[in-house]
Amino acid sequence: MAEWFLYVPQSRQGLADLVTRAQAAEAAGFDGIAFLDHLETPMAPTTPIWEAMTVATWVAAKTERLKLGHLVLCDAFRHPAVLAKQATTLAEASGGRFELGLGSGSMPDELAKFALSTATPRERVAALGDTLVALKQYWDSTDERAQIPTPSQPIPIVLGGVGPRMLDLVRQHADWWNLPTTYVDRLPEFLPKIGSAKASVQQMTGFIRRGDDAAAVTEKAQKRFGHFGSGLVCGDAGALANYFRTLEAQGAQRIYVWFADFAPPDTIAEFGETVIRA
Repeated sequence: MAEWFLYVPQSRQGLADLVTRAQAAEAAGFDGIAFLDHLETPMAPTTPIWEAMTVATWVAAKTERLKLGHLVLCDAFRHPAVLAKQATTLAEASGGRFELGLGSGSMPDELAKFALSTATPRERVAALGDTLVALKQYWDSTDERAQIPTPSQPIPIVLGGVGPRMLDLVRQHADWWNLPTTYVDRLPEFLPKIGSAKASVQQMTGFIRRGDDAAAVTEKAQKRFGHFGSGLVCGDAGALANYFRTLEAQGAQRIYVWFADFAPPDTIAEFGETVIRA
């Protein structure tokens, strides 16, 4: 059976709102929660956004069961030695609930604006590969570069993307591979390319709740997120349960649900009751 994660970008809402959503997801039967990692909100730089690792730590302290992670942390934001220490600390503090999602950086203008990197896409993927190798050394108690303490249990690595160089890193290093929203309809095409990694899918979802005007919900979701193409699915509980069963049958072992209505707690609760439990 596939795992269910709530994907919640930590912008446009307060820290208390994020905790409320996480606790609602935990009560609704979600297995985990994931955040994004940017220094400014994508396509809305004047909109406030909270730092990713701090948010995950705060939510870990306010939940009991949820796994915690990101889609995904930007490699250029943190030195590998610091990242290794942060990940070890959060994994231990949360009782082993933290997963380390990493990417090479999707917004080069952001990296340049904050003087973090002017590397090309190829160079950023190569740097991510170096980070993944370094993390293994820092976490290996037998390595001369090992940090103390090393993780008391393995920290799962989550990588995303569909480019050939990124898929090569997935095969070498990843426990989980995430298919970005805009490629959802191509899941079967990529599965043979990910090695032993488990497959997850990030899905924008326009959930038509009980009593909703279906046309209005669909119209609003399409207006906001129609640019995702097949990465946006709209429907009531029955339609969505059938849709996600199809993704699972195709090989998805985890679904990151990204709600088009920005995931108010009652949406999360009804989704858990009517879709997850189905």
